[in-house]
Amino acid sequence: MEYIKRLLNIEADVKSKSVFLFGPRQTGKTSLLRSLFPGAPTFNLLNSDTFTALSARPAQMRLDLLQTPSRWTELPIIVDEIQKLPGLLDEIHLCIEEHGMKFVVTGSSPRKLKRGDVNLLGGRARTRRLFPLVYREIPNFSLDRALHFGTIPSIYFSDDPTDDLLSYAGNYLLQEIVNEGLVRRIENFSRFLQTAALSNTELINFESIARDAMVPARTIREYCSILEDTLVAVQLKPYGRDLHRKAVSTSKLYFFDIGVANALVKSFSFGDKSTEYGKCFEHFIFTELWAYLSYARDLRPLTFYRDQGGLEIDFVVGDDIALEVKSTTSVQEKHVKALRMAAEAGSFKHSILVSRDPQPRTIDRIEALPYDIFLTKLYTGEYC
Repeated sequence: MEYIKRLLNIEADVKSKSVFLFGPRQTGKTSLLRSLFPGAPTFNLLNSDTFTALSARPAQMRLDLLQTPSRWTELPIIVDEIQKLPGLLDEIHLCIEEHGMKFVVTGSSPRKLKRGDVNLLGGRARTRRLFPLVYREIPNFSLDRALHFGTIPSIYFSDDPTDDLLSYAGNYLLQEIVNEGLVRRIENFSRFLQTAALSNTELINFESIARDAMVPARTIREYCSILEDTLVAVQLKPYGRDLHRKAVSTSKLYFFDIGVANALVKSFSFGDKSTEYGKCFEHFIFTELWAYLSYARDLRPLTFYRDQGGLEIDFVVGDDIALEVKSTTSVQEKHVKALRMAAEAGSFKHSILVSRDPQPRTIDRIEALPYDIFLTKLYTGEYC
């Protein structure tokens, strides 16, 4: 697989500060850093020899770097998978403070860093996140492939994405949790993962998930928190204002990648008119919005709106954009019902229906756009 140029560019950050770079495994953190900083000194904590040596003597990293200053005066020092050895951050802090070194510190699971008594470099590092591939990064983009197998680089371009996804979901996700000692009973968490994947894109019902996974509801809440802290999923919060109607207050669950969610429920063969396809299309637009807001450093919150009667706007960006997603190839008046209601409430600059209909049009001041045109407008900043 040829290297894919990514939208995330941390070169400007590294000129002035060190950087924490987070992202799930196989999203391309190492490939990105190799392309941006070829020849940079690297300490990969997934390498057992490196891990063992630095576990026994963290100061060895600093001593090695000081012996060869030419290696780090022009390039940042890369430390991969810091969650394996959080104590190394004390040495990194010392290198920054006393020697002016700059680091890019990567991690696939920041939970230990967030929740433990860990040195987070006292504001001396910016935090950035790398997502799976997005539409604008993929040459000859295939929507069907993305909806069935997701956009983790090694899997999207794989000659056997089904097998690779099943391996990723079955081995990596569970092993990540086991290795960090985050749960006592892995069989309970395994059942929860599958049940949670069935709830992907839906309102989170802790009690229902608890019954299906045969785990107490209080444990389900902790498991959902683990998914967020290990970058596996996010709880999308409801929009904070009522639009003439009483809104629900429950969050929705979205996994970080469509293919991973499909693999957890072993669903790869759905047709383009199925409910599963529609959910995956919504999930695809969510991941694009989520990544765009992060890469553009756009601080507007991403939320959704649903009233007590079930009328829903799939996504709301700040107070500016109301977005409805339909996988239909033929947009009709009925598809803009929720957006009409939002328009009547009056505060949104843009009301947009995104679909697979190839013909863009305007319906009652609502933009009905093919997904590719919408994403092109999004990434070129037309909705800032």
